Amino acid sequence: MQLLLALIIVGPLVGAVAALLPAPPGLRGKNPDQAVLRHGVTVTGAILLATVVLALGFDRHHASRMQATTDISWIPALDVRIHLGIDGISLPLLVLTALLTFLCALHSYFKMPEGPSPKAFVALILVLESGTLATFAVLDLLLFFLAFEMVLIPMYFLIARWGGSEGVTGGRQAAAWKFILYTLLGSVVMLLGLLLIGLDAGTFDMMALATDNGRGLSTSVQVIAVLAIGVGLAVKTPMWPLHSWLPDAHTAAPTVGSVLLAGVLLKMGTYGFVRIILPIAPDGMRTFAPYLGAFAVVGIVYGSLACLALALPSPDRHPSSTGSARIPPMGTGGDLKRLIAYSSVGHMGFVLLGIATMTPTGVNGALFANIAHGLITGLLFFLVGALKDRYGTADLDTLAGATGAALYGRAPRLGGLVAFAAVASLGLPGLAGFWGEMLTMFGAFNPAEGLSRPAFLTFMAVAGLGTLLTAAYLLVVVRRVCMGATPREAAMPQEDTTPQEEPPRDAPRFADVQPYELAAWTPLVALTVLAGLWPAILLGLTDPAVQKLLAGGKS
Repeated sequence: MQLLLALIIVGPLVGAVAALLPAPPGLRGKNPDQAVLRHGVTVTGAILLATVVLALGFDRHHASRMQATTDISWIPALDVRIHLGIDGISLPLLVLTALLTFLCALHSYFKMPEGPSPKAFVALILVLESGTLATFAVLDLLLFFLAFEMVLIPMYFLIARWGGSEGVTGGRQAAAWKFILYTLLGSVVMLLGLLLIGLDAGTFDMMALATDNGRGLSTSVQVIAVLAIGVGLAVKTPMWPLHSWLPDAHTAAPTVGSVLLAGVLLKMGTYGFVRIILPIAPDGMRTFAPYLGAFAVVGIVYGSLACLALALPSPDRHPSSTGSARIPPMGTGGDLKRLIAYSSVGHMGFVLLGIATMTPTGVNGALFANIAHGLITGLLFFLVGALKDRYGTADLDTLAGATGAALYGRAPRLGGLVAFAAVASLGLPGLAGFWGEMLTMFGAFNPAEGLSRPAFLTFMAVAGLGTLLTAAYLLVVVRRVCMGATPREAAMPQEDTTPQEEPPRDAPRFADVQPYELAAWTPLVALTVLAGLWPAILLGLTDPAVQKLLAGGKS
């Protein structure tokens, strides 16, 4: 099993090199572009298959123990090791990464984003997959940092070269630069904290440090380290107010870029909080936990209010008399991808709140919400990409008021999937989005010893308000996109009072869900339902590992 885990991490890098060769080995297509895209599907499919085999061979009865481990000395002078392994915390994230990357490669084979050569596109996707998988499998602080940084360059180029610019001030180049600058600056601060821990403790081995549970680090060292590492992780999460790079990056990124950014890259930050900060520097974490909880709930409410502002029709964005929407200057909002990006700020706020409670219930809720967000938001970005392909825009006012008919009437299956993803995202019981938010609020109801219970009860109440706001904006989106213009929009004054002919009662339909879209979306729908109906499939993995982690590595 240890060789299988190493293959899963290294395999995409080998595939990336092969993608840049004149012709991918053993693969032929109608043209070189088709051949390299098929190569991407093949490599990511093989990695997904290997990950599933790894998951099937994982001993669920000992989910708290590191399995499939590799431990090789790399830099003896600093005790830096090539240390790999998975437990119940990292395995679900590993499977989620392999699944979403394969679905993105499959989607791109049929709907390649506009941009330069597919060779570079496929190579970047594979490098990004390797870096993300490594982040969830390495057990050395410096290797974690290297894997953490490995994904930045591929995502930068995916946004800058294959993205769009609708709704982004300055276009895709500005969004890409904003993404790279924010994350790199955060990473520099994080590296200082990692070095402080490793050099002060005499080892960078995450398992040894977790077992020690901070006993070898003074409180002042822990506080400084948590502050430095936490800032870097918070940028990637993203935590309010370090989130401002996210809406532009999502709006400018191609569909598959948004899916990977929301589905797996954001999870790297919260995973770092759980894997590094909680077990290695518990005293420092206890100092900052109330502040982390406060920032988390502010992010929940802020993200929900921003989404609600984008979801509601604006008087200066009403449909014109010609039946087409007057789209405002770029960067003023109203873009559905931008709305989902802001929703991620709110959803990840629940993850941070669960971590801040420092309780098994809260941390389990955070890990569950992580996976649920990856499934549901990945599906949402796929669906918004499909809407943009059909309508030519993701502008919400255009989708609501200038289509001539509701989405339910023009593409009923697509409309049904949009409604399903929306109610899953708002946390409907029976779907994956429900359990994570509920468990994080349960954790806030009774936080860890030493934390202020009145403060966390307040956080729980504010988070509960956030769930109501989330339901409000998502239901507004479903009403406007799937059912047509709202009465308020219909009553808005027209720019031109010239009499116009009424739109045809039966507006022309466009293509409903295509077979390749069905193949890419069905696994996400199925897993969202499965996790909602059978939460033990995830909690049975994470809970033993979380219990051991919070106990300082003791079973």
